[in-house]
Amino acid sequence: MFLRLLFVLLSALNIAVGAWLLLGQPYAHNGSAADPGVRELRLLSEMPQPVVTAAAPSAASSVAESQTAPVPSPVPVAQVNAAASRSSAPVPQICLALGPFATPQDLRNARQTLDAQVMRMRSRQEQTTQSNGWWVYLPATSNHAQALELARQLGARNIKDYFVVSGGDQPNTVSLGLFKDPTNARKRRDEVVAAGFSARMSERSENVPEYWLDLVASNSPRFEWRSRVRASGVNSHSTSCF
Repeated sequence: MFLRLLFVLLSALNIAVGAWLLLGQPYAHNGSAADPGVRELRLLSEMPQPVVTAAAPSAASSVAESQTAPVPSPVPVAQVNAAASRSSAPVPQICLALGPFATPQDLRNARQTLDAQVMRMRSRQEQTTQSNGWWVYLPATSNHAQALELARQLGARNIKDYFVVSGGDQPNTVSLGLFKDPTNARKRRDEVVAAGFSARMSERSENVPEYWLDLVASNSPRFEWRSRVRASGVNSHSTSCF
């Protein structure tokens, strides 16, 4: 009897607990554990997938527009090559050597005058042989006493303007004069020879510096150095470019 009563009580208790769980909880009716007015949290996996079918016409229209857009015509290769050759073509140049200038100052003045008219310039100095006149003389004797005797003989023949050279590179010679004009030198020589002396004639020369200006300028009619350089005796000739 006691066991039957215990079984009935346990059964009633199970029924009561089941009814309370089913009917007594608010979320069992509403289906949501959130408070009223608060949006329900949802997982990304529970979100509905976006519909992509609407973007297809836009992509198709973009492709169509790109196909119908005008394409610029290419520039002919011949025109490109011609333009490149014109831009890279060297400027015609003229290379001249101006000189000789008599002094370094004349050279500096020419440089300053032509500085704005040329592309490049350089100065240089050269040694050249310059005639220093024509010398008429009697050849050297073996000693100074013989040279003095020869000079006395010239005086006895009424030949003047002479002197005995006692030093230098021509000792014991009798100088009869130094002449700029070779015609006058020959006349003096012939006069002494006619008096019975073996007179000779030779050109005297010396090394003197020359100053030159090399320049590179554009080969155009506007470049004219002669109207700007005032130094006398200056000419020009072609030279190698630098």
